[in-house]
Amino acid sequence: MEPENKQQRRPWVVGVSGASGTPYAAAVLRGLIAAGESVDLVVSRASRLTLLDETGIAFRDAHWRDDLTAWLARGADGKPDTFDVDVADVRHWAAGDLAAGPSSGSYAVKGMLIVPASTAAVAGVALGLSKDLLQRVASVTLKERRPLVVAVRETPLNGQTLRHMVALDEAGAVVLPASPAFYAGATHIQDLVDFVAGRVLDAAGVPHELYRRWEGELGGALSSD
Repeated sequence: MEPENKQQRRPWVVGVSGASGTPYAAAVLRGLIAAGESVDLVVSRASRLTLLDETGIAFRDAHWRDDLTAWLARGADGKPDTFDVDVADVRHWAAGDLAAGPSSGSYAVKGMLIVPASTAAVAGVALGLSKDLLQRVASVTLKERRPLVVAVRETPLNGQTLRHMVALDEAGAVVLPASPAFYAGATHIQDLVDFVAGRVLDAAGVPHELYRRWEGELGGALSSD
């Protein structure tokens, strides 16, 4: 019998949709792990094609831990073995498993981060669809009034997608376009990726040191070099 004071695992659910931007997802996952957070991961079927195209890594349900480790070790510039990440407290749920733990509101989670979010994912969540586990978990997150951060990665945006984004905002989600900033003194593609990942973690209230914060000093990024 487990002791009564044993703390229950309460992960962040990270949903990865089919939009370009798998380095953003990797940086968010690394940030959560570095902060000591537990993670439940949902990788959509479409995102596996994007991941294969952008990194050469095939994400397989039967070998997800090895594939995830290889993915998170890869830098945004494509260099392997850039990062050393322990994925021991990551749990993977297959995208088609609608009976998975996070599909129920009684499953204890802190919230959900969709990184990157395609326009199809935005539409599905805004309309309350549950065509796959990613959309189902997002719907559950909203109905349970838990934090939902949607990192939209698309340009340009048409009126329909903009209306879906407004609907998500009105439902309580944080709509966070994947828009890197340059005031932090970026000198490498990883810096731009980490800025967006850091803003996602900011919206979730997860501490990190992924980018230099604005301190009200013009030229501060240059003077700190």
